[in-house]
Amino acid sequence: MSEDAKYHAVLDHSGELARGMVEKLTSALSANRKVVELAVETLFAGGHLLMEDMPGVGKTTLARALGILISGSTNRIQFTSDMLPSDLTGINVYDQRTGTFTFREGPLFAHVVIADEINRANPKTQSAMLEAMGERQVSIDGTTYPLPRPSFVIATQNPIELEGTYPLPEAQLDRFMARASLGYPSHDHEMTMLLNSDGQSPLENLEPLCTPGNVVDGIAAAASIKVSREVADYLVRLVAATRVHPDIKFGASPRASLNLVAMCKSRALLNHRDYITPDDVQALAEPVLAHRIVVRRAFGHSAHVITSEEVLASIVESIPAPRPVIE
Repeated sequence: MSEDAKYHAVLDHSGELARGMVEKLTSALSANRKVVELAVETLFAGGHLLMEDMPGVGKTTLARALGILISGSTNRIQFTSDMLPSDLTGINVYDQRTGTFTFREGPLFAHVVIADEINRANPKTQSAMLEAMGERQVSIDGTTYPLPRPSFVIATQNPIELEGTYPLPEAQLDRFMARASLGYPSHDHEMTMLLNSDGQSPLENLEPLCTPGNVVDGIAAAASIKVSREVADYLVRLVAATRVHPDIKFGASPRASLNLVAMCKSRALLNHRDYITPDDVQALAEPVLAHRIVVRRAFGHSAHVITSEEVLASIVESIPAPRPVIE
């Protein structure tokens, strides 16, 4: 088998795996398919996902389902204001019999970590959490411990009950590859949930689809997907426009550009392609960039409050997309 044939065989296998995950999750959870696809794309892009939603719409269930599908370990962390960094990373425990310290792993040592209401943690604990997300490791008393691979964090924030919370600053929001919202289910989806409700968890009949190693291979496969100069130029122009737009106070960082191209590659993998297109960039601009930019606030009772999503939509519409060049 030629190198090109091997390359496409790996892409095909990883793409089938990603599509299988989407189908199983959508079927088992009766969830919004676009959000499910975004979660799978973020996983295969090697990033982390921030979910901002009302309580009870299925954020935690989605994360647990992903853990089941990849046969990986899953830990849920309920953040509180009195939580310490060591509650996440783990601690060294002294053994009196041997006179030595033994490291006891914290809940961050899992393939899928559900960080519920991350904005309720104090800034010091948030920083420890996000440092582990970025470096895929934790350091305790001068010793570094690698986290399992893949290491995928789904963090949640509720838009209500904000009293006593510590909103994530922009620099920390930038560490999340994408942001999503499940929203309330459609009428048909909610009807299906009610009619199929038998007191059992929707996860009880969910079977593993692969191993964590298969996901790591899929992440590498997605990273190898081609990016033409024309599409790369379009992506950079779009991100750069957020830095000079009159309604934006702080634009997207270079990390945003890297995350956007990584997500586009993952989307291409999911859609049977070995190259990315301007459609990928347009589809992912909002979930990857919206939480990274800070819009200027208008003053006055009659002033319209411009959202980052609205500004991004105008930017995408104003910048002409090239025709993809496929070699």
